[in-house]
Amino acid sequence: TIQDPASQRLTWYKPPLSVLVIKKVRDAQVIQPFIQLVRWLTIDKRMVVFVEASVIEDSLVTSHPGFPVLRDKLMNFREAHDDLTDKIDFIICLGGDGTLLYASSLFQQSVPPVMAFHLGSLGFLTPFKFDNFQDQVTNVLEGHAALTLRSRLRCIIIRKDQETGKNGRPPTNLLVLNEVVIDRGPSPYLSNIDLYLDGKRITSVQGDGLIVSTPTGSTAYAVAAGASMIHPSVPAIMLTPICPHSLSFRPIVVPAGVELKIAVSKDSRNTAWVSFDGRKRQELFHGDSLRVTTSIYPVPSICAEDQIADWFASLDECLRWNDRKRQRHFDEPEDLSPTDLTPDLTHSSSSDTLDSLVERNEACDN
Repeated sequence: TIQDPASQRLTWYKPPLSVLVIKKVRDAQVIQPFIQLVRWLTIDKRMVVFVEASVIEDSLVTSHPGFPVLRDKLMNFREAHDDLTDKIDFIICLGGDGTLLYASSLFQQSVPPVMAFHLGSLGFLTPFKFDNFQDQVTNVLEGHAALTLRSRLRCIIIRKDQETGKNGRPPTNLLVLNEVVIDRGPSPYLSNIDLYLDGKRITSVQGDGLIVSTPTGSTAYAVAAGASMIHPSVPAIMLTPICPHSLSFRPIVVPAGVELKIAVSKDSRNTAWVSFDGRKRQELFHGDSLRVTTSIYPVPSICAEDQIADWFASLDECLRWNDRKRQRHFDEPEDLSPTDLTPDLTHSSSSDTLDSLVERNEACDN
């Protein structure tokens, strides 16, 4: 039998003791909710709270009257310097979708469950409201929550000298939650990149570039470029050309288990540029290749209600999906007043003939 996505639930094998709190940067409105949450987690719930060192050093945070009593209770870390593996039981994000993407980037293997509060602009991936955060976090700590396993893409850049074995450096290896984008960068020429699927050449992409996205990323850059929207529980990879030089080049969906290889064509006039969830942008030269496949480490995103309800609520609130003025229904005779039923001799109906209109006009003249 096929499992109902809404039946996937959060299960704790041991009580969660440590939590990573990620706050949206450069937003003064998030400071007060951040202080409230951290105080409640450390004092009321007696949990070990991790925050970024840059947050503790932020003048907006340090100047808040409620922060000094919390400073010594917080654990801090620095991205790319401290390893959080096996130190975090679950994650709380305060902000917009970017906070969830950042949380994903911090864990390049297994990711703790993520609870995201909507305190940003769009909030497609942040289903929780902060008004009653105590009750909602308590429900999560007690295991009363549904999960969405959001697949990620493993992206490996193999340079030309690494293919030949002349370079001892390991290949660039990154996980992305939304998409990896290959584009023409600052060049005035069309991008010309070859696309392979499980070793077989599929096509050459001529245009501004190519978006390789997860189902989660299908509602981001991909949908803006004309792709379909895929529910995050669907095991798939979306391939979306950016402004292709062929009208018949439409977005396609391929199975999640395939390996994609993307390389600059030999006869391409220019190189290509690649970015991962909008970060770590770098150039792809002739002879370089990018390998993309679905990672075995998804992001377990905690649902406010369940997988189906949360996703369609996001489509409605954030994208205004299928939001239009409703068509007026036909009026039934019993719904009309007597004046509405009186024939209007100044307007013709579809049953009027030319002769009847002439006779009617002559009667009116007499």
